[in-house]
Amino acid sequence: MGITQSLFGGGNQELLGLDISSSAVKLLELSRRGERYQVEAYAVETLPANSIADKQISDIDAVGEAIGRAVSRAGTRTRQVAVAVSGSSVITKLIAMPASLSEMDMEEQIKVEADQYIPYPIDEVNIDFQILGPTDGGGGTVDVLLAACRKEQIETLSAALAIAGLTPKVVDVESYAMENACQFLTHQMPNRGRGRTVAVVDMGATTTSVIVLHDQHTIYTRDQAFGGKQLTEDVMRNYGMVFDEAAKAKRFGNLPESYFTEVLPAFIGDMAQQIDRSLQFFFASSSQFNSIDQIILAGGCAQVLDVDKALEERLHIPTAVATPFSQMTIAARAKPATLAKDESSLLIACGLAFRAFDPSV
Repeated sequence: MGITQSLFGGGNQELLGLDISSSAVKLLELSRRGERYQVEAYAVETLPANSIADKQISDIDAVGEAIGRAVSRAGTRTRQVAVAVSGSSVITKLIAMPASLSEMDMEEQIKVEADQYIPYPIDEVNIDFQILGPTDGGGGTVDVLLAACRKEQIETLSAALAIAGLTPKVVDVESYAMENACQFLTHQMPNRGRGRTVAVVDMGATTTSVIVLHDQHTIYTRDQAFGGKQLTEDVMRNYGMVFDEAAKAKRFGNLPESYFTEVLPAFIGDMAQQIDRSLQFFFASSSQFNSIDQIILAGGCAQVLDVDKALEERLHIPTAVATPFSQMTIAARAKPATLAKDESSLLIACGLAFRAFDPSV
């Protein structure tokens, strides 16, 4: 596997999960003993304004320096990382290939036929593939997931990592990393997700990603432009603050009473509306499903006090805040008390860190 450069990668190795979002870099390192996982190190470092634009790195130096500060704060010696690119910048295709082909022969055939699937010259993209299993209905073929990303995006990521002294070992897709992390949420799901339909909503600063699982398998994904930046801007307008002041005041709750009685409830109402809209798109896309058994909320917006109760009241769906580490042990250097405050925002980083142990790659 690994045409030109691997997009998926993986294996049993020391690996940092590094989620570069629009507002912060989030770093996580996991270890495993048997079936038990442990958080070895983590850090969250705020990014300067405008260093990420439209989910692309626009200031390599600023991002690289922020990653370096996160590595230093985490106190880890691991220098290989798993990072992710956004789904909007990745082309994925499900194709059928002859089951009789070896992996090497399959790679060669994909190289030859790549122009059928990828609207860019082969020398401008990094391509990888994953064999998923036999095609439904047989026919002597297997389903193969093909993924391609423009080289320039991978090169920009690599340049930012190099500033921090890190090497990209795995380049994943954000939605796949989030799906990987959902295995660490089953303890929160009714009946551990078996036979149930659960929506995992990761609401960050500018983007909301929704994954709907049925019987622990992904059946729907959707991204939409909405996030906690709207609340920061509301604070700016209402209280005459600049962006950094508003973000800090929002995080620590240093705001007038009207914030808690007017501004925050209005934002939570917008959150509920956006989640409901995503679920309606899901129901419209499938004649089989017309209800959700549970919502699990992740991302920075999940850190709003009692947001799960407020959303449950508005949407009439049982809602919980993601706790992916509650079944893991936490190393002392990972600062358990601080980690607990950031836990819900580390879902994608968790999925990336898991790639060190993923047996399917």
